Amino acid sequence: MTSAASPDEKSKRTIHTAGCIIIGDEVLGGKTVDTNSAYLAKFCFALGMNLKRIEVIGDDEEEIIEAARRMSDNYDFVVTSGGIGPTHDDITYQSIAKAFGLRLKLHTEALERMKKLSKPHPSQPNFAWDTPSPALSAKLRMIELPIDESRDESSQVLFVNDKLWIPISVVNGNIHILPGVPRLFEQLLDGMKPRLLPRLTDPEGKGIHRILISTPMAETQVAAYLTELAAKVEPAGIKVGSYPLFGKAHNEITLVGRDKEYMESLVDEVAKSVEGMRINVEGEDDVEGEPDLEQQG
Repeated sequence: MTSAASPDEKSKRTIHTAGCIIIGDEVLGGKTVDTNSAYLAKFCFALGMNLKRIEVIGDDEEEIIEAARRMSDNYDFVVTSGGIGPTHDDITYQSIAKAFGLRLKLHTEALERMKKLSKPHPSQPNFAWDTPSPALSAKLRMIELPIDESRDESSQVLFVNDKLWIPISVVNGNIHILPGVPRLFEQLLDGMKPRLLPRLTDPEGKGIHRILISTPMAETQVAAYLTELAAKVEPAGIKVGSYPLFGKAHNEITLVGRDKEYMESLVDEVAKSVEGMRINVEGEDDVEGEPDLEQQG
């Protein structure tokens, strides 16, 4: 829990846990398929951050306020995706500002970057930065950011990619507001990596290790052994997982943790106990087989 910490403390503390808020009616309505949370999950795994929660909520001010406050309290590193465009239903900035009693402020550096790096849309051939227009108002809406006037502004607005004008607004020290467009989300998230590395438990960013073992045995057949194995390795911070692969002749067992040497020492034992073998990537030994009826449950 991080609720007792100040925004400045939250922005500097070691990152153990992470949370993700996907914002958008279009995701809940099935129009848009969310890929950003999956990208964040892989990002966190690679850096050794424990992603604890992913939530999808609509473009609803009260829901955004509640989720932002709770996530900021509960996790060290929080990322939001979506709702920062130029239209009326893009309310992420204003909602998160309200959550923490902040005002929106036109960010001058973001404006200069926008002028330099963005190009007028073909449908706006007469657009001008110095002429008031609905289009200009819509553009400026995207750089009206939540700012805590009592804190250093440079820690609240990050520019992590020289080719993009889009800022990362950091609110309450640990909420990082990113766009919903996957290409932009991914580039900005990757751009944050150098800033995050010094705050990780593993500064070299080696992250967590995963070992995959394929088995032809049904889950019910290996369940008892895996229960014993999980209890055995839990003190070392290692988790055991079992994943049925529908329509395939093999299922997969995973070992996930930081102690690579200990995990490697377990491979032969596990492979023998489940009559399987180690594989390098999921599906490496895929063959079509009789579907395991257990997989349909």
